[in-house]
Amino acid sequence: MKKILVVGMLLVLVLSIAAMGQQTLQTILDRGYLIVGTNAVLPGFGYLDTTTGEYSGFDVDYGRAIAAAIGVDVKFIPLTAGERLTALQTGQIDVLLRNTTWTLTRDSMDLGLNFCPTTFYDGQGFIVRKAEGINSVDDLDGATVCVTSGTTTEGNLADVFRAHGLSLKTQVFADTEASFGAYDAGSCDAYTSDKSQLASLRTTAKVPADNVILPDTISKEPLGPVVRHGDDQWFDIVKWTVFATFFAEEHGITQANVATFESDNPSVRRFLGKEGGMGAKLGLSEDWAVNVIKAVGNYGEIYERNLGPNGLDIPRAGSLNALWTDGGLIYCPAWR
Repeated sequence: MKKILVVGMLLVLVLSIAAMGQQTLQTILDRGYLIVGTNAVLPGFGYLDTTTGEYSGFDVDYGRAIAAAIGVDVKFIPLTAGERLTALQTGQIDVLLRNTTWTLTRDSMDLGLNFCPTTFYDGQGFIVRKAEGINSVDDLDGATVCVTSGTTTEGNLADVFRAHGLSLKTQVFADTEASFGAYDAGSCDAYTSDKSQLASLRTTAKVPADNVILPDTISKEPLGPVVRHGDDQWFDIVKWTVFATFFAEEHGITQANVATFESDNPSVRRFLGKEGGMGAKLGLSEDWAVNVIKAVGNYGEIYERNLGPNGLDIPRAGSLNALWTDGGLIYCPAWR
């Protein structure tokens, strides 16, 4: 009798987990569109053109990729740094794609979040005015630094100044626009954030050429999509959508050729949905990965479009954001 009871309880538990695992995907399918939390004021990553009402950027493209994987439309919700995690925790959005750093605290039961594969490896730095002759962090002793609240940046800033034995004054703002705006208006000697964000914000300065990003990198800032704990199916879908863009670049599959791409390579054939039943394992159509690449291209295409020479011009060669075959960390697990 006890054995039957235990088996019954285990069955209920398994069924409950399975049902929970399908909740987000089914909610999105019933709604008819994916809700993505993103930035609206960060050119290159998440930017809203108020004239056209269109969003663009690296993170935005990954939102479109996820929507294409499941075959729905996408709606973008602009969020500040302080709003973003709460919006995900409370179900206002389905996935967060807003230059958010992967940390132990965030990726834990305390906050109830799961981080998907890193799409951009970054590090925190400082932007200063050229005319002030500041060349390194050590030159910032006694400086006033503008910083955005609700970010890892605040803690990193305090840590590095303490480690270097430097005195620090800060001006803290609730959102990036206000924080960088204060720096650009001359209220601070420096502004600190992820270096990719500094490159983006410099384009919005009154005189971009008057500002320089210091060579110092004071932290690790791996950025990527974030989802809620407790929904493994949705976690898998977002994870493997990211991996699909990595795999496609690795194998020369592009937005232009994916519809006609042919290969005898079993892994590629599984990617293209021609064998293996990979889509069914995620609860998606067999051509889901093809649809992702049709929508946004492979990782290299997404990068070049937004962060390459025609975007923010952040060099990829020799960086952690290169493919693993080129010495970087962009790597897709086995497609089987």
